[in-house]
Amino acid sequence: MNHRLAQPLRGIVPPMVTPLRGRDELDVPGLERLIEHILAGGVSGLFILGTTGEGPSLSYRLRKELIERACRQVKGRVPVLVGITDTAFIESLNVARWSADAGADAVVLAPPYYLPEGQPELQEYLDHLVPELPLPLFLYNMPALTKVSFELETVRRAMDNPRIVGLKDSSGDMIYFHRVVGLLKHRPDWTLLIGPEEMLADAVFAGGHGGVNGGANFFPRLYVELFRAAQSGDTARTRELHAQVMRISDNLYRIGRHPSAIIKGIKCALSLLGVCDDFMAEPFHRFREPEREKVRQLLSRLKP
Repeated sequence: MNHRLAQPLRGIVPPMVTPLRGRDELDVPGLERLIEHILAGGVSGLFILGTTGEGPSLSYRLRKELIERACRQVKGRVPVLVGITDTAFIESLNVARWSADAGADAVVLAPPYYLPEGQPELQEYLDHLVPELPLPLFLYNMPALTKVSFELETVRRAMDNPRIVGLKDSSGDMIYFHRVVGLLKHRPDWTLLIGPEEMLADAVFAGGHGGVNGGANFFPRLYVELFRAAQSGDTARTRELHAQVMRISDNLYRIGRHPSAIIKGIKCALSLLGVCDDFMAEPFHRFREPEREKVRQLLSRLKP
């Protein structure tokens, strides 16, 4: 096990956006600024090529370049987790191998998202994939996008494999989350992280270990402080910081009309903060000027 990967991993692990300046071109200076901006917020790790990072929309060439550049820049300051979700088994393995070669610490996998698999098929898929992975694996529960959930029995069975080290839950189902917390007695070293930032405080109070929260791309310190307040049981401070997170969610993430609005909003905010370009991977498009102006106005009010 890589010594940088705490067991369990606690804190905020931002799902980093991928700064682009064209269909198959990284915004390299923006990537460098973004990584430093995020790390300066006191985060506990960095997750690249996830949903917020538009991972499945990027070419394999660009994914490999991003992994290499990110790992080289982070230089072991925090663990780097890399999304390897794909419809092709071999491509997930390829991305995992690139990640290991680049110095990443773990890989993250959601269920293959085209033809829905049953739970026995998903278990067998993990049985085949995990022995070939060169790095520890986090499961990524994202049923809204993959159509398939890691059901509780599948999670419990995954805990029998020491190379599967945790779960990021983006289902938005707190009953499910509480039930996974109940399984942690089987694996005290298992990491359980929440995706939706609106649920971060509740997740930590419930026994979770932190969050993979998109807003930590632009205001990383806010999410780190919220995690710490909840972890320490400071309910007054937790309420205050949670209210700030909800203002971001209720305003910034609702400017767009489509499911892509959250990523567009995050990228637009980073662009306006001078961090990186807000180019989006096809078929999506960055906010146009009317929406951009709304983000500009919101940032002036939302800045914590």
